[in-house]
Amino acid sequence: MTSVTSKPAWREPMVWLVVGGPAAVVVASFFTLALALKHPDPPLDLHATAARSADDVEPADMRAKEGDVPALIARNHAATGTAGVKR
Repeated sequence: MTSVTSKPAWREPMVWLVVGGPAAVVVASFFTLALALKHPDPPLDLHATAARSADDVEPADMRAKEGDVPALIARNHAATGTAGVKR
């Protein structure tokens, strides 16, 4: 007969993985909360101006400089054979 001696729980490496991982996450979450409370982001002003954006006037794929071919026009031309046709 052999006698099995058990070690204390804190000497088992699996205990450190099971307890240490979640404990590290809890500590990190409190650190993140402290940072968020100390340095809050300013709120966005979504209604700053009544001016329309450039995308409301003309789509981005049609606002190219002369000689430039925007990716959307080039892709549509490659797929359909018609360059820059609005439908």
